[in-house]
Amino acid sequence: MTNCKPCLTPVDTQSKLGPNGPPISSLASALQYLTFTRPDLTYAVQQLCLYMHDPREPHFNALKRVLRYLRGSVDNGLQLFASSTTKLTAYSDSEWGGCPGTRRSTSGYCVFLGDNLLSWPSKRQATISRSSAEAEYRAVANAVAETFSTGAVRVLHVPSSSQYADIFTKGLPTQLLNDFKSSLNVRTLSPVPTAGVY
Repeated sequence: MTNCKPCLTPVDTQSKLGPNGPPISSLASALQYLTFTRPDLTYAVQQLCLYMHDPREPHFNALKRVLRYLRGSVDNGLQLFASSTTKLTAYSDSEWGGCPGTRRSTSGYCVFLGDNLLSWPSKRQATISRSSAEAEYRAVANAVAETFSTGAVRVLHVPSSSQYADIFTKGLPTQLLNDFKSSLNVRTLSPVPTAGVY
C-alpha cells in the first residue's frame, strides 16, 4: 500500500458490489471500528461487510480502494463542538433496489444535536421495497425511531444538495462527498497531546 495512489472517494460511484467474482482468503473487519469517528466510511464499509462471509475479488478491490482513500485522508476525524442546544435534526435517505443480487435497498440516516453528529448508520433493508417511495418511507421510519422519544417529529423535504444522508446510501462524486463530509464535521484534525506526553 505504500506505493498506492490515494483515492478521492471511498467507494466507486459507478458500480455496485454483487455476490460474484473469484474467491479471496479474507477481508478486513477492522474497518468497522473506523466508522465510529469516520462517518464518511460508513457506506463503503457496510457494502464490504455484506460479503464478509464469502469475499470475492471485486470485494478485495473495493477494500483496497477504501484503504487508498484512508491513506489520503488519514488526518480526518469527527469533530464535536460545545453546544447548548437540545434540538435534534435527522436526515434520512435510501437507495432503492441498489443491491444487484437481492434488489434490496440501502437506508441511511444521520442525527444531529445542534451541529454535532450523534448517530449515522448505513444498512441494507430487510425486505425488498416495491417502490422508491416505500424504500424512502422505511428510511424515514428508522430515523424517526432513533429520535422518537423527543415527542415532536416533522417530516420535511430536503433538496438533494443538502441531503447529508446520501453519504450513507451511495457512492458520491468527490465534490459532493467533500461537501457532505464538512457538513458532518469530518475534518482534518490537529494532533492533540495526550496525558503524559510532553
